[in-house]
Amino acid sequence: MDSAQELIQTRGFSAMSFQDIAVMVGIKKPSIIHHFPSKTDLGRAVIARYHDLFKSALVHVQEDPEKTPWDALEFYFTPYLDFGDAGNKVCLCGALAGEFMELGETMQHEVQSFFIWHEQWLERILEAGHAAGHFKLNKHTSQFARTLLSALQGALLLKRVTRDPKQLEDVMQTIRELIAPS
Repeated sequence: MDSAQELIQTRGFSAMSFQDIAVMVGIKKPSIIHHFPSKTDLGRAVIARYHDLFKSALVHVQEDPEKTPWDALEFYFTPYLDFGDAGNKVCLCGALAGEFMELGETMQHEVQSFFIWHEQWLERILEAGHAAGHFKLNKHTSQFARTLLSALQGALLLKRVTRDPKQLEDVMQTIRELIAPS
């Protein structure tokens, strides 16, 4: 599953094959098919694992009484920066969003769930930060959460194209400046 995730994040789902994974892992293709009868089954499992990993980490930072909403937001930025530092790698679900219409229904559902959950998590963090006076928001938190998620995903894709690490940093800094109290 690690190899499949790596290939999706760097090449895309449609460009990945069981043979590519078998070569990377050093096993025969039937060994993969034994666990994942179809490419869609593998894709769905990779997305679900990725989503669960993020969900667990984000809930943990949100519920940590030692962490402020700023800490949670900075924590949220970390994977984007990590992907940006990893060359051509992008968010798994961001990569799949570009191929969304070609994905099977179960994979589409997993990708949708990932983005819906992230948007709702961001909304909760923004609401908590606004209520505590950490964030100044001129828009409804739901609109800003959607804008923040879209800006980060878009910046990551553009960073891949431009190869400019400032692409992500500039977007994150603009977000910080937009929500910082006067």
